[in-house]
Amino acid sequence: MDLSVLRERINDIDDQMVRLFVERMQVAAEIAGTKAEKNLPVLDLRREQAVLQKVMENAGEEFEIYAHKLYQTLFDVSKSYQSGILARETDLSREIKANLENPKFEFPRKAVVACQGVEGSFASRACDRIFGMPSKMFFSNFESVFQAVESGLCKYGVLPIENSSAGSVTEVYDLMAKHKFYIVKSLKLHINHALLAKPGVKLEDVHEIISHSQALQQCSNFLKAHPGIKVTIFENTATAAKYVAESDRTDIAALSSTDCAKLYGLHVLMDGMQNNENNYTRFICITKEMELFAGSNKISLMLSVDHRPGSLHELIGKFACRGINLCKLESRPIPGKDFEFRFYFDLDGSVFSPEMIMVLKDIEQAAESLSFLGCYSEV
Repeated sequence: MDLSVLRERINDIDDQMVRLFVERMQVAAEIAGTKAEKNLPVLDLRREQAVLQKVMENAGEEFEIYAHKLYQTLFDVSKSYQSGILARETDLSREIKANLENPKFEFPRKAVVACQGVEGSFASRACDRIFGMPSKMFFSNFESVFQAVESGLCKYGVLPIENSSAGSVTEVYDLMAKHKFYIVKSLKLHINHALLAKPGVKLEDVHEIISHSQALQQCSNFLKAHPGIKVTIFENTATAAKYVAESDRTDIAALSSTDCAKLYGLHVLMDGMQNNENNYTRFICITKEMELFAGSNKISLMLSVDHRPGSLHELIGKFACRGINLCKLESRPIPGKDFEFRFYFDLDGSVFSPEMIMVLKDIEQAAESLSFLGCYSEV
């Protein structure tokens, strides 16, 4: 048969399918209204399973798997539409809308900011890039940064969240579940590692290298090529450089930045130590209260779902139905629960869009728990 004739038949079938789809969605809206009157949930798992079984039987053995996939997608779209109709105002949606009434238009250039490490750290450099003229307070660990912000000691805090080579900073992700905060900005900072030692020390003199675990991972190729050199983890790259400068030893070196070499009077034995020249660390800037700045286009969420098959798929489907791009999904185990996980989502979008508010209300009702970590811009 001629191809144009076949395509015309497909067009006729598509027209019928679209009309039936619209009719089905209109009936779904009526069902949503009835569910609202009777205070029933959107999801009726037994009903879905019964419909899927019938659809597969009607489709026959050759097409049953395709019919199953088609109707699963149709269910996701229908539930998303129903949820939009049934979505009620929540504490989160009310808080976001209250902040939207008085959005901020300019990010502050001056503020008291908590950073982990000492002067010269990459977090310190990120802080300078984000604020311009910050008053920095340094803390020995990541949790102290969260605590400084939560207690009001510092207005903001700057923390590393992930590296393009070494992956996520899992300690920071785990601390997110313990503390109340909001992300107000993020920054991708190019990271260049150098091997620093006292003036006069040569590479063959070095018997121990110290640095943060992320820096050691990012320079793993060099370390593997020198198995005789001891590796010791420090809480911060700048702290490691400071320790080398203050130590009496001449057989020790730090993986740190060239800025720290100048700051602490050290010599650069080797530069560009990282495995990949395209090496970036993403930092987040956090604060205690929600702040929404005009132009924000990224959202971070922390949530958990029911521990049952398909629950995460259903939730992700809510983003897919509305064409929202998920740019990161991170999972971390929930302490005290066997093989149950907490999920962290980064997505492209803004709460300045009414559609996004509706999505968040839908997600909040579907998830077991939801924490809105912020809507912000990335530089």
